[in-house]
Amino acid sequence: MKIVVLDGYGLNPGDLSWEAMEALGELKVYDRTSPAELMVRAEGADALITNKTVITSADMDALPQLRYIGVLATGYNVVDVDSARKKGIVVTNIPAYSTHSVAQMVFAHLLHITQRVGHYATENKEGRWSANPDFCYWDTPLVELHGKKMGIVGFGNIGKATANLALAFGMEVYVYSSKPQSLLPQGIQKRTLDELFKECDVVSLHCPLTSDTLELVNASRLALMKPSAILINTGRGPLINEKDLADALNEGRIAGAGLDVLSTEPPRKDNPLLKARNCFITPHIAWATKEARERLMSIAVNNLKSYLQGIVINNVAE
Repeated sequence: MKIVVLDGYGLNPGDLSWEAMEALGELKVYDRTSPAELMVRAEGADALITNKTVITSADMDALPQLRYIGVLATGYNVVDVDSARKKGIVVTNIPAYSTHSVAQMVFAHLLHITQRVGHYATENKEGRWSANPDFCYWDTPLVELHGKKMGIVGFGNIGKATANLALAFGMEVYVYSSKPQSLLPQGIQKRTLDELFKECDVVSLHCPLTSDTLELVNASRLALMKPSAILINTGRGPLINEKDLADALNEGRIAGAGLDVLSTEPPRKDNPLLKARNCFITPHIAWATKEARERLMSIAVNNLKSYLQGIVINNVAE
């Protein structure tokens, strides 16, 4: 079997090994593949492994030998799955590999906004504390999370893990979910979306991106939030209308935002959130702890190995 990894750098910039996948066939790994390079690199491949490289119906038509596409992520919108299904091409994804890492990033952002550790560490390296007339100083609001209300939009694996961390901090947890209250864990209360934005001190987004959730955070919903509220997004960038959020931050209508995802990645230089007040952005790295990437690699290998053994798992093109 000829296996081609089209854009392996995101998963493995050099600290992991492709050895287990190499044992499954003739393997060629590319760090990145542009649309212009796709056909040359994929020619003759039985299996393509992709993260963000788009594979269209036309691409599949031009690759008659192709029988398997492995997506190195949970989301698989980079592949025309409907066409793959019609052509008998298996498409697999990687579910639930980064749950705890992403939930951890939610609280990394939240603690950064409420405590500003980086700000004070930088100030003190520049001598501010040494020159201070008092034993301590602070010039940002310092916020205790205990007793605050945490709103979680979407209650899948990551939403649940985030809720557990919030409960450990002594927060009250509210969720927007299709699940009835009777099926929610003890201590977690269901709210409508507008109720959640209105009542909660922190809102964290964990829902899939659909036509219904596109820009669910917009001017009207931001207007419901408390001036002291914080928005966290480790889900999908287009869940937020970025101009509306930038305006709310710059005008002080909400206290802060911690974002690991944006609508376009890498972002355009004129993205209004890049310079918005109290907006803190990480470059889509919530998933990228070494532990999570090791799990991702293991699942990707097992997906392909199982396929070769005639047992198809994690198939999104069924």
